[in-house]
Amino acid sequence: MTSEQLATWVRLAAMVELLPGALDSQLRRDAGLTHFEYMVLAMLSEASERTLRMTALAARTNATLPRLSHVVRRLEDRGLVERLPCPQDKRATNARLTEAGWQKLVESAPGHVDNVRHHVFEALTPEQVAQLASITGAILDRLDPDGVMTAAHQRPTPPTDEEHQVRDKSGAGQG
Repeated sequence: MTSEQLATWVRLAAMVELLPGALDSQLRRDAGLTHFEYMVLAMLSEASERTLRMTALAARTNATLPRLSHVVRRLEDRGLVERLPCPQDKRATNARLTEAGWQKLVESAPGHVDNVRHHVFEALTPEQVAQLASITGAILDRLDPDGVMTAAHQRPTPPTDEEHQVRDKSGAGQG
């Protein structure tokens, strides 16, 4: 690596280590959820009928099936998720977001979005946000070429000047 690459790598590695803790601590404090539990609820909320096979949910959250099963059991105990047999394949199990899980996600989202804005987007100019989208897209093309973790979200397209003005005034679309 060049010295510039090494310095960039060290900073990226530090960010990758520090950001999850910052996201996790806010969610634990304000919502009683870990960041991973929040991601499980969010992935289920975006799925058709708020239901996914456990294997698909594991792929979308980058979790092993044992880890996911343990977390889903905890969420089940809290009434936020339920497991049921997959109608298409009786050997498979589906996870479904309950109404209580949906409400928990709805209540938790504003604080989480504010935290993401604070730690990520408020530190960047609009040009840097566009660069970050491009950079993360290029890296994800290598790490997740099938787009499994980002399947529910299309690649961001740069907003028009008019959209920038509307977003800047309303705060919408910032998280």
